[in-house]
Amino acid sequence: MGNSPIPSYLKEKTCNCKIKVQDKEKGGNVVLLYASMHHDVQTVINLSGCYNLKEGIAERLGKDFEAAIKKYGYIDVKNVAGNFDYLVTEKSLMDLLATNMDEAYLQIDKNCRVLTVHGSADIISWEDALEFNKKISNHKSHIIQGATHCYISHQDELTTAVLSFIKEDQLQN
Repeated sequence: MGNSPIPSYLKEKTCNCKIKVQDKEKGGNVVLLYASMHHDVQTVINLSGCYNLKEGIAERLGKDFEAAIKKYGYIDVKNVAGNFDYLVTEKSLMDLLATNMDEAYLQIDKNCRVLTVHGSADIISWEDALEFNKKISNHKSHIIQGATHCYISHQDELTTAVLSFIKEDQLQN
């Protein structure tokens, strides 16, 4: 989250809670998967998470990703500038494709509050944020108009949305 004040705010608070800030590059859905398996989480912030993990794989990994991963066993994924961003192994891709996220979403504790933030100009459709409402009982969506996947020009709006949700959660507890 770059120079966001969110981690600083969380450090200042002395609360008896487990907090995990997940960078979207590691996969926003990882926090949802964790919450579905471990019911010790009371609040989840999902940044630009894709509702259906199987959709958009070719856009993220390249149109020939299947042949490349079979040939080399991994794919180097590059960002828009053409620089190395992250590596996907064949095993990690197969694990991802085998994960039943619909079932996982239903396993998230009903007391766990979930916020999904999306940009309206994200490569992952902002409508995905609304899909989570159908499966996660205590879910809220927040769409930031004009924001892309990295929220480059919208850091203040992102910070405000996340901190407001966290503060609201603290007031309820």
